[in-house]
Amino acid sequence: MTRVIRSAFILWVILRYGLDELVLSSFQRPWLHRLARVMTIGRKLDAPRGQRLRQALERLGPIFVKFGQVMSTRRDLLPPDVADELAKLQDRVPPFSSAIAVATIERAFRRPVDAIFHTFEREPVASASIAQVHFATLKDRHGHTREVAVKVLRPGMLPVIEKDLALMRMMAGWIESLSADAKRLKPREVVAEFDKYLHDELDLQREAANAAQLRRNMEGLDLVLIPEMLWDFCHPEVIVMERMYGVPISHTERLAQAGVDLGQLARDGVTIFFTQVFRDGFFHADMHPGNIQVSIDPATFGRYISLDFGIIGTLTEFDKDYLAQNFTAFFRRDYKRVAELHLESGWVPPGTRVDELESAIRAVCEPYFDRPLKEISLGMVLMRLFQTSRRFHVEIQPQLVLLQKTLLNIEGLGRDLDPDLDLWATARPFLERWMVEQVGPQRLVDELRAQAPRYAKLLPDLPRLLHDYLRHRHESNRDELELLVAEQRRTNRLLQTILAVGLGFALGLAATQLAAWVRWL
Repeated sequence: MTRVIRSAFILWVILRYGLDELVLSSFQRPWLHRLARVMTIGRKLDAPRGQRLRQALERLGPIFVKFGQVMSTRRDLLPPDVADELAKLQDRVPPFSSAIAVATIERAFRRPVDAIFHTFEREPVASASIAQVHFATLKDRHGHTREVAVKVLRPGMLPVIEKDLALMRMMAGWIESLSADAKRLKPREVVAEFDKYLHDELDLQREAANAAQLRRNMEGLDLVLIPEMLWDFCHPEVIVMERMYGVPISHTERLAQAGVDLGQLARDGVTIFFTQVFRDGFFHADMHPGNIQVSIDPATFGRYISLDFGIIGTLTEFDKDYLAQNFTAFFRRDYKRVAELHLESGWVPPGTRVDELESAIRAVCEPYFDRPLKEISLGMVLMRLFQTSRRFHVEIQPQLVLLQKTLLNIEGLGRDLDPDLDLWATARPFLERWMVEQVGPQRLVDELRAQAPRYAKLLPDLPRLLHDYLRHRHESNRDELELLVAEQRRTNRLLQTILAVGLGFALGLAATQLAAWVRWL
């Protein structure tokens, strides 16, 4: 019964915000259009379609808001106006009761909240679709008081998520069957992708592990601060971390008044992004302004502060090398090499003509060089590239979807901080230096250093291994020779037998012929 009520409410919201028009616009069945109009008499569709979709998702609740955020990353599937509007979705949802948060903490750690924390603020400081955050203080093992942030998972999320996901799958199948345009959007694949991300975010201990890895990776860069996770107080439903102090990166006027160099901050953001992607292959994939702050503390002045590590992107060595070569060729305007890389990686069918793909990529990218970021829309560039990719049947790689989303986040941050930032000029030296490191002598030294423990273990055994190999090889050769000689002897005996039988047969035949000739005389 609950599922029926939820389905009816979703249908009402769809009709209320005119989402049926998005689906039925290319569906050639007049009676269905007329039925939708009759069922939605009195509604107004003055707002743009993207805005109506965003408002509908907000009305449907946190899970649909999160779904809209994931959809906003699929610019290869969505029209630009819809993707831009969905990108505005933020995790600003009403908080749940502090009593429930306290009960969750006490259930997780099996102690009263006052026995865990020295102080605990009941009023949450941030509320998202998956969890909310409270500030607190606790005493560490040495008796020192420490300020912390406590992130608590929303109660009863899994059953709600499973029900809404089941409805989304049903709706996706229904939408996909309506028209060719709807099928091209691959709604079922989008829902499956959303399912994976959402279940990962439901495990806060996984988020804590992501943060710890990112903190280690960024230690030597001195450009970004990652909160320390307090592992004695981490649980799948609750994590406790170092409290961070900073100014939201969207408050540019306040940052400028504090003396922060916004142009340098924009360039540092590009460096952080490319370092995480190409050096580490492990990057913060949810870098919207709500998750990024800037430190104004004298000791760490001007550094980024990253928060919320539920969505992390990863790349293999092959992915990193392929992307770095693509970016480097792109910065050099070597479009032929970009086309060749697509063929070499198998992203396009083998029969694709390199010159045609090269020409198409040049037509998309060339107009955007030598322009400041304020005159460039990476979203538009990506959209045109995706349109080109569909023409040449390029396979969109799932592992790069989060990278596309993060690149667009970086574009938005850079545009707000420094509209004159030349993204390409800032990124090109980093990538070229990284490529030299990948193929230069330092790479060989690093590989030898990484393999040194293994080699150190093998060296003492090397003489014995060599002796065993040579001995085995000698014995193997001797055995093979003996087998060969024996086989040759068997062959010789067989030939001798055949010759003897043949000679005997011939002599007998000759004797018979001679006797017959004598009798005839």
